[in-house]
Amino acid sequence: MNTQRAPLSEPIFVTGCGLVSPLGHSPDEFWRRLIGGESGIGEISKLVTSGLRNSRAGEVKNFVFDEDCGDEASAFAVVAAQNAAQNARWSDEQKRSCGLVFSTNFGGAASWEACCDIARDGDFEPEIFAQFLPDDAAKRLARRWKNRGPQLTLSNACSSGTHALGIAFDWLRIGRVSCVLAGGFDALGLSTLAGLSILRTISPDQIRPFDAARNGTIFGEGAAFLALETASSVQKRGATPLARVLGYGVSNNAHHLTAPDAGGAGLALAMKKALQNAQIAPENVGYINAHGTGTTMNDLAETQAIHEVFGAHARALAVSSTKAATSHLMGGAGAIEAMACVFALQNGVLPPTLNLENAGEGCDLDYIPNVAREAKIEVALSNSSGIGGNNASILLGKI
Repeated sequence: MNTQRAPLSEPIFVTGCGLVSPLGHSPDEFWRRLIGGESGIGEISKLVTSGLRNSRAGEVKNFVFDEDCGDEASAFAVVAAQNAAQNARWSDEQKRSCGLVFSTNFGGAASWEACCDIARDGDFEPEIFAQFLPDDAAKRLARRWKNRGPQLTLSNACSSGTHALGIAFDWLRIGRVSCVLAGGFDALGLSTLAGLSILRTISPDQIRPFDAARNGTIFGEGAAFLALETASSVQKRGATPLARVLGYGVSNNAHHLTAPDAGGAGLALAMKKALQNAQIAPENVGYINAHGTGTTMNDLAETQAIHEVFGAHARALAVSSTKAATSHLMGGAGAIEAMACVFALQNGVLPPTLNLENAGEGCDLDYIPNVAREAKIEVALSNSSGIGGNNASILLGKI
């Protein structure tokens, strides 16, 4: 029996964006550098990288650290979230009553490491312990705003940011709140990069999504948040929406720790559910921001999944991975990639897939290699997949 319920009648809109990223700390800078073909990936300066699979990552530069925000990961999240609310021109009352949906893979990983060192010396401040809890960032923002709305922090591996947007969408559809701040964050840390090096998902040189020479991804840090609200809230305050959230879908491969299932069946199911949830025909989608990690199996499986879902229309679709520009932002990946879709819809420009010289065997779609492209699209889809088999897809529409 099909239990997926149809969307309610009231539209849901994106009204603001905020981020802290390797490609800049404002939406305008991020978009300018993204479509300009720049990459935020470089040598890591904050950590000793000996023993790691790669000494390069997407490191946030020129960030003014505010210790009142907690550790670095929480600071990224709080600043990006506040900027999204400011960009949306939310009132103090909206900040007090909004829902908060945060997502992260590793939370305050640097604080985990600090706690281990401090505990050995026998001098342990409770505040340090609180900083490594995954929900520290959301709690800190709630205290700043005296927020009394629903609050959730989730961790679904690298699909977390898209899951957060989907949950926010559901909260708005069922009338739990009229506005939600949703997104994700993570920071680079030794334990994080050591673990990912052990999994051998990291490229030893550079990320090449969909390329024949692809051999892994490059991780990074930062935060991205979107302000979502109902049509009645937008109308009441005379706001100008940036894009419409049309629907989303989620699934799990239940297959393997890191490898996708055969033919990308799990991700295909998430895309199908998103289309069904939005009541959108596949041929209406003009652009897909792919998960596109640059790993051998992911990029092929995602290509196969797109063929399965879109059929003959797959050949007409524009598809790109922005990870070679932003790096893989872990818990923030889904949110920053959805943000790229918002700007693509607004500006009629599609971001490129960097470092793509020769498409790999079976990777036979239009991946917008290396140079941004002007294209008027009405609907964009953003895909995310994560360790453990978590998949999420979200559909966004032009205003």
